[in-house]
Amino acid sequence: MNTPLAIKGIRDGILITVPEGDWAEVLPNLLEAIQKQADFFRGARLALQIENRDISAAELGRLRDMLAEEEITLWAILTTSATTRGAAADLGLELELSKTTHAERDDELPLETRLQGEEAVLVERTLRSGHNVRYAGHVIVLGDVNPGAEIVAGGHVIVWGRLRGTVHAGAVGNESATVCALDLSPTQLRIAGQIAISPGRRSKTMPEIACIRDGQLIAEPWQT
Repeated sequence: MNTPLAIKGIRDGILITVPEGDWAEVLPNLLEAIQKQADFFRGARLALQIENRDISAAELGRLRDMLAEEEITLWAILTTSATTRGAAADLGLELELSKTTHAERDDELPLETRLQGEEAVLVERTLRSGHNVRYAGHVIVLGDVNPGAEIVAGGHVIVWGRLRGTVHAGAVGNESATVCALDLSPTQLRIAGQIAISPGRRSKTMPEIACIRDGQLIAEPWQT
């Protein structure tokens, strides 16, 4: 499969668009991609956009069971195939996403506020030990991220507070992702495949942004 999977965070979970190709060849690649990012997908609700492919209820059932073994819930199949739609309906899967689109919400806003953006989740609370947030888009936290808490994001991570827990931005390989915090002292920080361990408490804290530059994970002052 030459064309990579398209992974996108949506309001109800994660949407994966599967590229063209024979389903018998596409399925192993789909499972391999998910298993490589097991921490990111674990606990997720997954919708699959599979275009005009004829897939039986038995095949979809096997897929659902295999995803369940990875602690992933298959909840929607998006397709133009009548055969596949019927099979998905027989299994109790949704056939479309929420009808409330960004465009519809934008119609409620004044014209001058309409800006193009990307999917993000906003967490308005402090994340304590044992809490975890996994999202295919960007993650914004208005609060602290305490030791023992974890954030895994497909895009950027912004913490308007103290970041002391574990964070993984660009979890699906996006090396342009960044991690920003008013106090950047994570237990562990990852961007794509790069990993850094916090040097420990510092006498003076300041807003910082971590990013990958010239193949190295660095942190520098974040001009807020």
